Amino acid sequence: MSMRKVKLQVQMTLDGFVAGPNGEMDWLVWDWDNGLKQYVTEITDPVDCIILGRKLAEGFIPHWASVAANPDDPEFAAGKKFTETPKVVFTQTLDKTKWDNTVLAKGDLVDEITKLKKEAGQDIIAYGGANFVSALIKHRLIDEFHLFINPTAIGEGLAIFGDAGSKQHLKLINATSFECGIVVLRYEPAPN
Repeated sequence: MSMRKVKLQVQMTLDGFVAGPNGEMDWLVWDWDNGLKQYVTEITDPVDCIILGRKLAEGFIPHWASVAANPDDPEFAAGKKFTETPKVVFTQTLDKTKWDNTVLAKGDLVDEITKLKKEAGQDIIAYGGANFVSALIKHRLIDEFHLFINPTAIGEGLAIFGDAGSKQHLKLINATSFECGIVVLRYEPAPN
């Protein structure tokens, strides 16, 4: 039996940051073209579990729930997918979840993700801020990286590879450029 794959989808600046020094996201390209929207649909279709850091979850879950509640919203299908897909929020601070279809993971990150990967099911997708994603990378829990490189350099900010622990070799699977200016780099861990 093969283990479930953990896919990371993350927005990054050209110079490798996932947010400004204080978490600013004002550099993101929001006007995605249809090709990029289709790419996201293709990587999320086989997903039946979403893992999130708590900080991101607090905005992500209510946002997509409100989109899913409005059939006229152009993002309605994505909202429905994100709302209906079971979510696991990694937290040390929350004691109970206030969101539907969501459970909390409070144990050791490696143990919790290894347990999820061994469960029956399809792919798992990870979304999160710098701390959560850095921890996933450091512990080599990502099977597929989808790095959405935005055409902006910000000079300083929050990085996800800064705390990798040791050198990690990745194998480029493909690089796809989109009309909106975003380039998606897809990597898998290279065999050592």
